Amino acid sequence: MEFHEDIVIVGAGIAGLATALGLHRFGIRSLVLESSESLRLTGFALAMWTNAWRALDALGIGDVLRATALQIQAFEISSFNSNLPSQEPSPNSNLNSGKTELRCVRRKDLLETLERELPQGTVRYSSKIVSIEESGNFKLLHLADGSVFRTKVLIGCDGVNSMVAKWLGLKDPINTGRSAIRGYVVYPTNHGYEPKFHAYFGGGVRYGFVPCDDKSLYWFCTFSPSLFKYDENENNPLKMKQFVLSSIKDAPEDVFDVVERTTLDCISYAHLRQRSPWNLLTGDIVKNNVCVIGDALHPMTPDLGQGGCSALEDSVVLARCLAEALLTKNERDDEECEKPKMGRQKFSNQRRWRSFSLISAAYLVGLVQESDGVVIDFLKKKFMSRFSVGIVMRMSDFDCGKLLIVS
Repeated sequence: MEFHEDIVIVGAGIAGLATALGLHRFGIRSLVLESSESLRLTGFALAMWTNAWRALDALGIGDVLRATALQIQAFEISSFNSNLPSQEPSPNSNLNSGKTELRCVRRKDLLETLERELPQGTVRYSSKIVSIEESGNFKLLHLADGSVFRTKVLIGCDGVNSMVAKWLGLKDPINTGRSAIRGYVVYPTNHGYEPKFHAYFGGGVRYGFVPCDDKSLYWFCTFSPSLFKYDENENNPLKMKQFVLSSIKDAPEDVFDVVERTTLDCISYAHLRQRSPWNLLTGDIVKNNVCVIGDALHPMTPDLGQGGCSALEDSVVLARCLAEALLTKNERDDEECEKPKMGRQKFSNQRRWRSFSLISAAYLVGLVQESDGVVIDFLKKKFMSRFSVGIVMRMSDFDCGKLLIVS
């Protein structure tokens, strides 16, 4: 059976749902095709920086999410090696100035809030795309169930292994030579931690945690795979937990307890991959009314905490660019298919260099933080806050704008 939709979004993750909501705010219908049977709630929480909150406010859901997420007030960065000199204070380590907003949001809360704001039927689940075909100005999306969707505009929000990115000719993301284990823990009563971003480093490992609310914490541990031989297909959270505990054995006892308390169903592992920044500059991120956003466009290491934040930026910018093209009358348009093409091109011009900068900065910060050696550890202990926190703050101070049509 063949269906027709003017705008089809592939993937009901953060980028896909946010783009659909942005278009909905303009009164533009879209259909989101999701291969899973329901919302994919893998992953536990996200550090949401200033740029993300500006995007969420533009989408109209910022205050809903603020209501359940603590605002982080400061950074606390230390070495596992207590014999190293104390870190110099950094003017960037305090977040009380009012210019920066950082909160840790549960992924489940974000996705469910986005979906709840969409018209019923916007997301079509159990809809796995197996191939993409061109038919004149249209794209034919062939699904595993045999159905076909004909669309004028195709937006790929289908993650790191994006089929849409492959169709555009973008190269596969590359392995960064690092991995991450992440966890989420809920305390029976108040966990007692101040609303700070706690981070520790040493021995080629970076570990940190941040409160989501008064009872829950999100933690992460990034490292070189040479330190921990693990096959993602093993699905052995006990082995992951034991590695993290051994890696942070020199941390304060209460920090150790955060991981110790984490149940095995709240621990995950991932190899860290990124798109080559140069591929973004030389490849097609927009072609023939097809584009990619979010992790399908700019997968990056988590060292800036910008994966989900930048996906929200993408969504607001793309929704606005498409709305400007589709809703603004232009007598010079000979064909309706030329309008979304103009919007996609404007999106490309605005997001290509921003994506390049994010990927490059994230890789640089991660490289410095996980480099090993006594001298490197000393320099990190003395200057890491000024270096890495400064970059993180600058990259998060970005405004994607409102959902308003600029005539």
